[in-house]
Amino acid sequence: MAKKSTDEASNELDTGAVATGKGRPTPTRREKEDARKQPLVGGDRTAARQQSRELAKAQREKQRAGALAGDDRYLSPVDRGPQRRFAREYVDARFSIAELMVPLLIFAIILSFVRVPKSVLELSTIVFVSFFVVLLADCFLLAFRLRRKLAAKYGAENVQKVGLYASMRALTLPILRVPRTKVRRGQYPE
Repeated sequence: MAKKSTDEASNELDTGAVATGKGRPTPTRREKEDARKQPLVGGDRTAARQQSRELAKAQREKQRAGALAGDDRYLSPVDRGPQRRFAREYVDARFSIAELMVPLLIFAIILSFVRVPKSVLELSTIVFVSFFVVLLADCFLLAFRLRRKLAAKYGAENVQKVGLYASMRALTLPILRVPRTKVRRGQYPE
């Protein structure tokens, strides 16, 4: 078989044969090892770290502001959804006995450091126990009423764990609630 000229070979490539290959030379072992040894971070690691911290801080601040405003995109998965929003507004619109818990506990701590007669300590114990019983009753009543209202509005299958969520929000001081309260007292949701 005779050798073909280069013109004939190029004509064969043009007519039907497909050129194979990756179109670049295979890198040598040394080139591959040198590429792996290059640092992933740029030249100034301190500046890169500082920039990374600033970006993370800005992202956290944006997320915090969105959560305080009540934007669903920035809320935790526990706080998202129309049922949870309804529960938050319902809790914020009513007066809860749980709001008195923190001031009463501060009073109890002060009372424990002050020397008082034994009868006053016994009376304060009775008051605290009765307060916690009333507090539990208030939380159960809140959960029961809220579940009933949510079932009427969204359907009975969409009210899981909302009672506990509302009770925990009621136990939190109004100034510490996240997201912030958006309704005034007495402005119950529709």
